[in-house]
Amino acid sequence: MIEAVPNISEGRREEFVREAVEAIEAVPDVRVLDWSSDASHNRSVITLAGEADPLRAAILRLFEVAVKRIDLRRHSGAHPRIGAVDVVPFVPLGGVSMEACIELAHATGREVAERLQLPVLMYEAAAAVPARRRLEHLRRGQFERLAGKLLQPDWRPDYGPRHPHPSAGATAIGARGPLIAFNVNLASRELDIARRIARAIRESGGGLPHVKAMGVLLSTSSGDIAQVSMNLTDYRRTPLSAALDRVAREAAREGVEVAGTELIGLVPRAAMDGSAGGRPMLDVIHPDRTIEARLERLRPSLPDHRAAP
Repeated sequence: MIEAVPNISEGRREEFVREAVEAIEAVPDVRVLDWSSDASHNRSVITLAGEADPLRAAILRLFEVAVKRIDLRRHSGAHPRIGAVDVVPFVPLGGVSMEACIELAHATGREVAERLQLPVLMYEAAAAVPARRRLEHLRRGQFERLAGKLLQPDWRPDYGPRHPHPSAGATAIGARGPLIAFNVNLASRELDIARRIARAIRESGGGLPHVKAMGVLLSTSSGDIAQVSMNLTDYRRTPLSAALDRVAREAAREGVEVAGTELIGLVPRAAMDGSAGGRPMLDVIHPDRTIEARLERLRPSLPDHRAAP
């Protein structure tokens, strides 16, 4: 079994997000495990699982809906993006190799480019060159600078035209291991504080291994909130509990407290081990938010494969 976690650049129109989820659910032998939207990021994350061929069909359905309904020329949000369907990673679960996910990523990328005339950039394990492995490099410049970027020799799309779709931009499709998207809200409205904490904890700034982080400012009904938004690309090397502890320590140095946390998508059950600030991670994140828990709900609808450890 394979997991796919498409991110779409829409988090404010619930009716459209539901339409996208329903388009996926209409494909036989694919199950939506989770979906969530964030209005400040203006982004939704959908988690689905199935075998390779049904998954490819479901992702194509999603692209068809998103390209029609999302116009990045009118889009704004806290999260960087290059496309209406911004990124589609395929993740091997038990019994599936990374090579199978790479093959699926390329097959999906070719079909997306041919059907919708979208530029497709392959990333992570599916990248043809090392410079394209990291998603943040692909997103640099975002949609607004995409036209010039795709004309550069180093950024020629792997599939599709060398110019962005007028309203849907481009997309990144790849294969990777489990990634944890975890946000920490601060009891502060100061964006600079969140940015300093993000610089201190991310690997590129000398912080925690396999941690990417950025500071953003969220606009909510009760006012602005500074947030440290993290991606943990290898929870075995840096556990979720260690990342949360480090954010809390850096926040204390800034004289602010952690106001709350937010998990985007699902996590492997093994990632719930440990404690942060004396609290077990199972008290921070509900045990239902694991890949294994959602798969167990669906049996016998899906084949009996175990999630990746």
